[in-house]
Amino acid sequence: MPELPEVETVVRDLARLVKGATFTGGSVARERNLLTPDAPTFISAITGRRILGTRRRAKWVVVELTGGLLLLAHLRMTGQLLVVPAGAAGDAYVRIALSLSDGREIRFRDVRAFGRIALVAERSDGEAGSSLDPASPPLLAGHGLEPLDPSFTAEVFGGLIAQRATRIKSLLLDQRYVVGLGNIYVDEALWRASIHPLTPAKKLRPEQVFDLHRAIIQVLDQAVAARGSSINDYTAPEGDGEMQEQLDVYQRTGEPCRRCGSTIRRLVVGGRGTHVCRTCQRPPKGIRGAGTARAVMGPRWSQGATPDTVGATRRERAAALRRAARQGVVA
Repeated sequence: MPELPEVETVVRDLARLVKGATFTGGSVARERNLLTPDAPTFISAITGRRILGTRRRAKWVVVELTGGLLLLAHLRMTGQLLVVPAGAAGDAYVRIALSLSDGREIRFRDVRAFGRIALVAERSDGEAGSSLDPASPPLLAGHGLEPLDPSFTAEVFGGLIAQRATRIKSLLLDQRYVVGLGNIYVDEALWRASIHPLTPAKKLRPEQVFDLHRAIIQVLDQAVAARGSSINDYTAPEGDGEMQEQLDVYQRTGEPCRRCGSTIRRLVVGGRGTHVCRTCQRPPKGIRGAGTARAVMGPRWSQGATPDTVGATRRERAAALRRAARQGVVA
């Protein structure tokens, strides 16, 4: 799933490519990708709106439109926002296409179809509403601190985690505390700060909190400068990123640590594949399995799919039906 650097790259690319352009219409091939409103209302409401600018909130792309509306996009696992000539070839995974007055289109392409698009009103406090009514509740309520905002200081970060017994990796992945971080950059930040991902947040010493805060900001700044990590399906409107070539631990299982030369290991923390150096990141005492050297593989996405899972392929649905039959579940 694209994280803060990838979403920020998409936002900056869109600002260069489409700021000032006007929507003239569009089509919705898969309405379930629309969070709100319904497809006819969506196309009607967006037509004639000019793009004033773009910004990011957490992992959401926010496009500011005339008339007090906001177009939001969450890419989830495989979503892509592309700006192409209107006649450019498409495929079955283009879920929404929006026409621009200059003959181009903004296309939302999503293989897994987990991504979401929303058209909402901007509230008086500047937040995105949950509908076209500017008095509606905020759509993104419950999101935490922005790690690249000046208000995200080491003191604020320390106060946020001081009483939390949650494993530090799981806490950093929780968007209610710090937004925009995902599996890639949490692994990278923890390695830079020499902190094991299973360490309870409240057990971190003040100097560790300071080092982790600094590592989070540094790795995100570096990744934004590199246009993010183009791993699997991520790409931005103006092309791929290069951060994947600069990662120190993520997906480097079996390779030597760039700091001490020890072998990078993979374990699972909260169901997420996690990459650590056991020498640089000492396991917390008294926690079994923290120092495992075994490359444990988490469950594949398709193993949790059901016949009704959104985004499942025909083969995955068939496998889900077979599993249900074996387990005696009526599908």
